[in-house]
Amino acid sequence: MNNLIRENLDFIRQNLPVNVRLVAVTKKMSIDKIKEAYNAGVRDFGENHLQEALEKIEILKDFPDICWHFIGHLQSNKASKVVKIFQWIHSVDSLKLAQTLERLAQENNLYLNACLQIKLLPDPTKFGWEIAQLKQDLPLLDQCEYLKIKGLMTILPLGLTEAEKFNTFQSLRNLATEINNNSWQNIKIKELSMGMSNDYLLAIEGGSTMIRLGTIIFGERLVN
Repeated sequence: MNNLIRENLDFIRQNLPVNVRLVAVTKKMSIDKIKEAYNAGVRDFGENHLQEALEKIEILKDFPDICWHFIGHLQSNKASKVVKIFQWIHSVDSLKLAQTLERLAQENNLYLNACLQIKLLPDPTKFGWEIAQLKQDLPLLDQCEYLKIKGLMTILPLGLTEAEKFNTFQSLRNLATEINNNSWQNIKIKELSMGMSNDYLLAIEGGSTMIRLGTIIFGERLVN
């Protein structure tokens, strides 16, 4: 075992509340590193790119207790593969994608856990709902029964101060509270997926229940 990965995880867990789920982001990470994290107790793994994820999941099919999280941008025409092998999708970023996933999940007679990706601040490099559009789409999202909308996710723009980061994380928590106060039939926001290697402690303080950590666990990614 690579003791560094275990040591990194031990350090992270020292500051990890029991209600916060650690998702190890394995984009561009080797199978050996994934196995090392698994042997150190990690069961939640996140992937950004579908083809890379499919190859890894096939290799690791003998590890049935792994929970796979899709955290990258997902095009609707590739959703059919994601539905069958991922337990969570953090990056449901449009009504069209949500409705596609709902249909596919129903056709396959399975349930899929989802977070709605929210763009709280202007950022041309990020996908997701702006708040006004989300509120307009919520009645249609509430019709999803097989796509279990359980959380909200956000990715912060670059260049924010610590205070701006914290305020943005709090804004997502406040949005979750506002959504839940409307007592939707199928939408129950219990999870906040926010926080990465450089800001996860602030995210936890701001209310995160899922942190997505890569380099702080594994080191630098492989370069193709």
